[in-house]
Amino acid sequence: MLDTTLILLAAGNSTRFGLACKKQNLYINKEPLWLYLARTYEKLANFSKIIIVCDEVKFYELKEPKYTYVRGGKERFESIENALELVKSEYVLITDVARAYVSKKVLSELFLHAKDYDNLFPAIKVVDTIYNEEKQCYLNRNELKLVQTPQISKTKALKIANLKNFTDESSAILANNGKIKCVLGDELSFKLTNKSDLKKLKLLNLASASKETFVGFGYDVHEFCHSNVGHKLNDDNKNNELILAGVKISDDFALKAHSDGDIVAHALTDAILGACGLGDIGEAFSPDDDTYHNANSMQLLKIAYEKCKAYGYELINADITICAEKPKLLKYKQEMLRNLNSELGITNINIKATTTERLGFVGRCEGISVSAVVNMKLFDWSEYEDINS
Repeated sequence: MLDTTLILLAAGNSTRFGLACKKQNLYINKEPLWLYLARTYEKLANFSKIIIVCDEVKFYELKEPKYTYVRGGKERFESIENALELVKSEYVLITDVARAYVSKKVLSELFLHAKDYDNLFPAIKVVDTIYNEEKQCYLNRNELKLVQTPQISKTKALKIANLKNFTDESSAILANNGKIKCVLGDELSFKLTNKSDLKKLKLLNLASASKETFVGFGYDVHEFCHSNVGHKLNDDNKNNELILAGVKISDDFALKAHSDGDIVAHALTDAILGACGLGDIGEAFSPDDDTYHNANSMQLLKIAYEKCKAYGYELINADITICAEKPKLLKYKQEMLRNLNSELGITNINIKATTTERLGFVGRCEGISVSAVVNMKLFDWSEYEDINS
């Protein structure tokens, strides 16, 4: 086995994919695609190091701490350059997370001939007629091939190549007068680009997303900075009205908070992030960051949920309990529900309002507490297997 580092490119916004869930976070056999691929490659070859290029290092490390993680760049070449800084091995094998199929035969061919070239890559024949619309001419398909990954390169050759103006390693190395060669690729090693490509996953005999559900619990407490029961306004706090789930409840009450004090949005955000293993609201939107001073908490809730969806999770339902002696909230519940339904795009949300029978800080009208419980599920890509576009 050659001294080789594996770089798995799992960063990016998956813009062309057209779904809230990023393709690198599709679940395969109860694992996100990036982790499924890393473990598959690990079984097929003894790599000196496995580097995962990702968007959020902390989250990926929690899934599997034994790999090395590095933050990706805005472009593919930047992601590769970030990873190459950690490469000490003589060879480097780079592949895109968008290629869900790993061919043992192709991998063996790459390792077998790698010593003779600066870069070795798989490619498949073009079977369709090729037409150049701009020049209004046809190209000889027998002279063309479709380039795939993984590609193996000599590390020195790749580090001195200018990756910026090229879409893969082989073209960059060739432009730098490197020696390259292709081996026969595999038709099953297609690239997940659009959501219509999901139906091709059937060809790989991969399991669908797990049917597991995840429970998250959120709890938040805020004290009144002023109320009609005698508490005075805190001069350092600009909140002068009570807002719950985006609804203005009263000018007679206000909660002390760095943001707008929407405690319902805060508890629900915590519950959603917790179910997905993505930390809590304080990590996502630090109270020490002036960016979030007087921020709209419903907007922060929406941002947090979009992040969860990008990591492959979807909200099933939520149950929220608001504990407040004053003011009375019954007449506001439907408007609160409409706001939450609108922001999150689901209707399975319930809100309850109760008191503590005048016991404790809530009973003394010193503040409000809110608890939220949510159920989340994994995005099921099998639902898109038969789509036509």
